[in-house]
Order: sequence, then structure tokens, then C-alpha cells
Amino acid sequence: MNFLELVKERYSCRGYQSEPVEQEKLDYIMECVRFAPSAVNKQPWKFRIVRSEEDKKKLQQCYGREWFNTAPLYIVASILHDEEWVRADGKAHGNIDIAIAVEHLCLAATEQGLDTCWVCNFDVEKYRQLFPTPSSEEPAVIIPIGYAALAPVAKKRKDISQILC
Repeated sequence: MNFLELVKERYSCRGYQSEPVEQEKLDYIMECVRFAPSAVNKQPWKFRIVRSEEDKKKLQQCYGREWFNTAPLYIVASILHDEEWVRADGKAHGNIDIAIAVEHLCLAATEQGLDTCWVCNFDVEKYRQLFPTPSSEEPAVIIPIGYAALAPVAKKRKDISQILC
């Protein structure tokens, strides 16, 4: 499949089968993440793979949506603020860098026949209580990963003329 086909196939999945994610696929996905670009190649990120039943139950306390509980695997992407590049005017680029890495993760998962969803609206303080995290590390995104339980809903997109200046 070409890149445009891959991008069109990727969507925010909100319901997963219980089938586990194969280790080979997870390894491939994380290798793709490892090669994601970042400002000045700082790679200011850390990824926690959550797959044990105990840790999944803890993580599920941070985002109270029923569909979220169906994922067989989660990856938590965190920004390492003490490692991020900061532009001369003070703008830190950790948010940009983590977004690039997470989208590499999501596209690699799609290529492997898996589905994902960005979850940013979770209880970060609860996460920090359940998974002790240094203050310089900001949990930014939870990505549930697995095989979709439902068919994707067609995406609505703006016309190209609406996004070009």
C-alpha cells in the first residue's frame, strides 16, 4: 500500500477485539517510533508499554470510557521536558516531537493491520499516582492498540481548497 492509502486507512478506533497484539508487530512499531524525527534529534520521549492485566486496570482508571477498556495493549507516550529542544524565543518543542513520534506509532500500527486512537484527555495526576513519574516527564498521550471490533466510520475531511492559503 502506498503512503496515501495508509493515511486514509488509519482512523481513531474506539472498540477492540480481545485478541493480543503479537510481539513481532509491537517490536516493528516501536522501531518505527525510534526513528521518528525530533527537533535537533533530541528524542525527548519515553514510552511505557502497558499490557499486564494489573497495569491495564490501573491505567483504565485514568480514562473512564467503556470502549477504552477493550484494548489489549496501551502505550503511554511522555515528553521529557529536561531533554526537549527550546527555540531561542523560548518555545519548547517537546509537544511537537511527541506528536510526530505518536503518529509514526499509529501509522506503523495501521500498516501492521492494527488499530489505534490518540487519547489525550486523561487524568494525568491519577496516572502519576498510579505510575510514579519524574516531574520533568509529562505523560502526554495514551494510545490503545489492537484489532478493531467494529468497522471504521468514514472520515469527513475539508476540501483541499479549504486548507491551502
